[in-house]
Amino acid sequence: MIVMIAAKPPPQVNVPRLEYFTLSPYDLQVKIKFLAVGAAATSAEQAKRRKYENLDSSFIFVPFGVETLGPWGPEARALFKELSKSVIESTGDPRAGSYLGQRISLAIQRGNAASILGNMPGCGGFEDVLDFI
Repeated sequence: MIVMIAAKPPPQVNVPRLEYFTLSPYDLQVKIKFLAVGAAATSAEQAKRRKYENLDSSFIFVPFGVETLGPWGPEARALFKELSKSVIESTGDPRAGSYLGQRISLAIQRGNAASILGNMPGCGGFEDVLDFI
């Protein structure tokens, strides 16, 4: 497969908001150039917190921001650590937290695959990913 990355976008291309990048070559180039590692996840968490700030106080809301290529936001990391400790305590298995992290990572990778396959002709998107994986 050959991937071509333009040095700069054509004038008609609109640059999306920084926290919502796709994996198009131009977006990837801009993300790498202008964002610190984890900045998009942190920004997404902040946006979710603003969006749900009026949520009823009977709910516990924790935004879980994870970037497509790996970095987790600070609130996602904190929640994961808390959940990992609970799972380890309830199962007695010291590897249970690691297993939870692997399941979350696999779900992210399936989403990445669905995003890529969904843009290919003749592919059904996420349903095909579940059949494939």
